[in-house]
Amino acid sequence: MSSHVARVGGAAAPGLDAGGARVAVIERRGKFLVAEPFFAAGPRTAVSRDSRYDVGDLVVVRVTASRRGRAGSRAATGGGPRGARGGGRVQVVRRIGRPDVARDVIEALMVDRGLSRGFDPAVSRAARIASEAPVRPGSDGVARRDLRDLPTFTVDPVSARDFDDAISARDDPDGGWRLWVHIADVSAYARPRSPVDREAMRRGTSVYVPGAVEPMLPVELSNGACSLTPGEDRFAVTVELLVRDERVVQASFARSLIRSDVRLTYEQVDEVFAGRRAAEDPWGAGLSCARAASRALGARREASGALELTSVEPDFTFDRAGNVVAVSPVAQTESHRLIEHLMIAANEQVARFLEARRVPALYRVHERPDGIAVERLIEQLASLGVPTPPVPGGALTPQQAADVVGEASQLVAHWVAAHGGRGALALSRLLLRSLKQAYYDDRNRGHAGLQLASYCHFTSPIRRYPDLICHRALLSAVAGDEPVPEASFVAAAGPECSEREREAMVIERDADDVARCFLLEREVELRSARTGAAEASVFEGEVVGVIAAGAFVAFGEQATFEGLLPVRRMRDDWWELNEQGTALIGSRSGRALRLGDAVTVTVDSVDAPRGRVDLVPAGFADAAGELD
Repeated sequence: MSSHVARVGGAAAPGLDAGGARVAVIERRGKFLVAEPFFAAGPRTAVSRDSRYDVGDLVVVRVTASRRGRAGSRAATGGGPRGARGGGRVQVVRRIGRPDVARDVIEALMVDRGLSRGFDPAVSRAARIASEAPVRPGSDGVARRDLRDLPTFTVDPVSARDFDDAISARDDPDGGWRLWVHIADVSAYARPRSPVDREAMRRGTSVYVPGAVEPMLPVELSNGACSLTPGEDRFAVTVELLVRDERVVQASFARSLIRSDVRLTYEQVDEVFAGRRAAEDPWGAGLSCARAASRALGARREASGALELTSVEPDFTFDRAGNVVAVSPVAQTESHRLIEHLMIAANEQVARFLEARRVPALYRVHERPDGIAVERLIEQLASLGVPTPPVPGGALTPQQAADVVGEASQLVAHWVAAHGGRGALALSRLLLRSLKQAYYDDRNRGHAGLQLASYCHFTSPIRRYPDLICHRALLSAVAGDEPVPEASFVAAAGPECSEREREAMVIERDADDVARCFLLEREVELRSARTGAAEASVFEGEVVGVIAAGAFVAFGEQATFEGLLPVRRMRDDWWELNEQGTALIGSRSGRALRLGDAVTVTVDSVDAPRGRVDLVPAGFADAAGELD
């Protein structure tokens, strides 16, 4: 594999896709049609009339090089109204849809942020050829353990289409539990330097937004040959673990051939755990063993002081026309924790093995927090009346800081649970801001959040390129049927993969905001029909963030929406941010608006395409005060 990681069409600047195009909306200016930039300010450009699009449509426009001597002229743009500017010939590449349809705007956002929205034909063809290869013992020319007789199951969200991991489990005769964590063997299909591999390396990660995905691998692999689909023989890389006394006491690794018996969802597993659904053969006994092992591993994690953060992910529902009609907050339940604990155990064991063998690989690094940042966190929690752990005197060492923030996260989790979820989002954000951001690196520096000395990402190779690197590194050492990754390539891949991950997170967050805004507009419209316009925009909410300019408020059922309540609109007082950054204080009244306080707000405006909601006060709730 080449030692050079090239950004061949990585995420482009906002407003431009990988091919130099921009997203615009077609508008009429007099007798002319112009393409007005949709997401960011920029010059409008005259376009010719075409039956493929109409006024009000969202389109992708590409500005090509102008003919010699005609750059910037009316001839180069086909003529245009005053104020329409262009430095070259303008071409409408394709119509996306309408700016009042949520799915179309999210698609436009993905294009605007530089996502390809498709694969080069050569890559798709290579993926299709690879996916058509037979899956049977010896068909790929490598030695594999045949584990098809093991009862095996997957657990994923309802909407999942690519299944990276599957689980088998049973009691060990000598005590404890024997677990098999099967991970899709993507390396069997994406060979080093192949077109599929180069494209996966360029993308770095799959990007998941409401109602759509930009996959790292072509669908023939991500949803097909690589996905651990029930009832189908699949190539896998299996991590076999023996769990005893709350720890992994033995681990081994092998290429394997598996067959999943059933595809379970998180909701179905939770129903089994609650006794509302029967655990069926052949997977029921394995699920019970996996549950026991996961609980043991989780107990050890908590005892080690690992971070515990509240996480709620939105799951949006669209109608056939592309409108957002509902959202369901997906909270972490026991089924999620079961899979999380088993995947963490497998990742840790792979990282320890790779480090011991000194094989070039990418580690998932989460450095210990700064002592000053953790001390500020403790001051912030104390200012809100939230219990805090004792802090050693003097300047905190990085390890002491990690221990303190880990214990603080567990105290916060228990406190939030005891208060019915109040303050969960605000306090989680405070915790996150005190931490450093995790990243990929070829040098192992440990994972402070998990309190692990060695950790890597191995369990999601369908959607993360660092996992594929670790697969190749592991197989080169275990089976010898993969080349050892070049050290220079791995070193260069770390920063590239970290950057792709950060870009994907921003896109996913912004797309969620867009979907929420469209849903809010729908909610206000439905409420208006029921209660009248005066009450339709009034919501109960909770303060989840404060800055000098105002308070961020989560509101609506299950805190679905979020908007900014500017201090300039709170005209009853002069509001200033307190020293801890946890409250706005009225200089005349002394009244405090703290994180976690209940407020009543009115939706003033919604800018759905940009994911922005502006609020005005509708009166403070009587319960405003400390979180106690």
